Amino acid sequence: MGFRLPGIRKASFAANKASSKSVDVPKGYLAVYVGEKIKRFVIPISYLNQLSFQDLLSQAEEEFGYDHPMGGLTIPCGEDVFLDTVSRLNMF
Repeated sequence: MGFRLPGIRKASFAANKASSKSVDVPKGYLAVYVGEKIKRFVIPISYLNQLSFQDLLSQAEEEFGYDHPMGGLTIPCGEDVFLDTVSRLNMF
C-alpha cells in the first residue's frame, strides 16, 4: 500500500533530499517532511511523546502506512498546521 506523488513533487523532494544530505541531524532530534512542497524540519524526539504530535503521526500512518516510498517521516498536513502544533509544544 503506497502513496504516489506526481513527478513534479518527486523531483522537488529529490532536490530537497540531495541538498539536505550535507546537514546532519543532531543526536536527540528527528528530521520530518511536511507540506505541499515537502519542507524538511528537524525536531526534538521528545515531541514524539506529546499527544498533539501523536495525532500528526496517526495521520501519517493513515495516509502512508509504514511503507512510504520516499523514506523519512512525512507528515501529511499543511506547513502552517505543523508549525502551529510545534509552537504549542515549545511552550512546555
